[in-house]
Amino acid sequence: MKLWEQLLARPSAADQARGLSLDELIGAFTDPQTGLLNTSWGNLSDEELVTSVEQAYRENGPVFALIVARMQIFSQARFQWTRSTDGSPSDLFGTPDLQVLEFPWHGARTSALLNRMELDASTAGNFFGRRLRRGNRQRGTFEDRMVRLRPQWTTILLGSLEDAENPWEAADVEVAGYLYKPNGDAGQTVVLGRDEVAHYAPLPDPVANFRGMSWITPSMTTVKADSASEVHRFKFFENAATPNLAIKFDPSVTVDQVKQFKQMLEDEHRGRFNAYKTMFLGGGADPIAIGKDFQQMAFVDVQAKGETRLAADAGVPPSWVGFSEGLQGSALNAGNFAAARRRFGDGTLQHLWECAATALEVVLERPASQGNQAPARLTHDPRSIPFLREDMKDLAAARQQDATTMQSLIHAGFEPDSVVAAMTTSDWSKLKHSGLVSVQLQKPGENPTGQTTNQPTEQGGSDA
Repeated sequence: MKLWEQLLARPSAADQARGLSLDELIGAFTDPQTGLLNTSWGNLSDEELVTSVEQAYRENGPVFALIVARMQIFSQARFQWTRSTDGSPSDLFGTPDLQVLEFPWHGARTSALLNRMELDASTAGNFFGRRLRRGNRQRGTFEDRMVRLRPQWTTILLGSLEDAENPWEAADVEVAGYLYKPNGDAGQTVVLGRDEVAHYAPLPDPVANFRGMSWITPSMTTVKADSASEVHRFKFFENAATPNLAIKFDPSVTVDQVKQFKQMLEDEHRGRFNAYKTMFLGGGADPIAIGKDFQQMAFVDVQAKGETRLAADAGVPPSWVGFSEGLQGSALNAGNFAAARRRFGDGTLQHLWECAATALEVVLERPASQGNQAPARLTHDPRSIPFLREDMKDLAAARQQDATTMQSLIHAGFEPDSVVAAMTTSDWSKLKHSGLVSVQLQKPGENPTGQTTNQPTEQGGSDA
């Protein structure tokens, strides 16, 4: 049986008894018939790109600010289980297994785990988190924690039952597991099952089925241009905070005299601390400005346009990060700022939280189904996120309006249970009428069937 068959297919009794040793797993990678593929970092250019993106995070101010802005809100989430009844989510609940997310490693809580997930996803496009369970519970040496796997050292293993030699081209391609090899070929290789690793990749790579892509990748040209503008600004102040000068000499001046003059000029006027000093020229020297200052080249506008493009790729409103274009004109109006904030929360963050819950759910023990409810799924708890408190106010207003609608339907004679079902599922066909109508719709002395009755005034008698 090939490696991908042992990873994907149900093992036979003989295989279960014998098991698959680590040496067999590692040795299988030298067999061209195993049907495995490195889809994390397929070639050198990918590794170079990841290095460039990580360097942008460390050295480029706008990129750093955008990642931190995403990280600050993304890390506020906490996770709970939820079930769906008739297609609608029900209440949130927790299980003891969620403690590994609450305390992922020593001295860390969920926010630390989410910070790492966001940082790796932004810089490398992928986060790989291993759930490590080992030790003995009875002896008190058992540990259950999450471990971050560096994306550059993690390989996604693919398998196929239809085309073992070329699984990446097969219609039934599937993740078979993960290979972790620290420091390239120098470290010890570890093979992990697909249920041991939480793979978080919110932006899919168009050239790989299961690999993610950093949001910075399409913006690398903008990042390089912004970094170059910062170098330009630094050099401007380093060179006396003035435009470039060309010194024109009389033809009679020798080369040695020009060199001496150049050395004297640089000693006296080079550097930002020598800016605006009076320049004395002789020997027919004629200074000519050949550069432009920041105002002439609209430096602020050029730089602001680049920052806005980066913010758009990151899915973060420029006003939220404090970029100059986001702090001008109508962008700071209360309505526009609230709309930008809502777009950040409902668009970018909701997508990231859902992808994170889906990835972390793999390494958790799913609660058993109950009755007609669908299997439980992991989701974020909006009640624990301060950023969504404004949304909670809107939700409370919507619930108040729903309650008014339910009250009106019940007063109109619809059965309360059917009203609740119709409102929670937005399916008005579930409304059932009780046959009773409001008294305001009845004529005096008439019952719901339309028959007129006489109300007795005394026992055994009637009105005259």
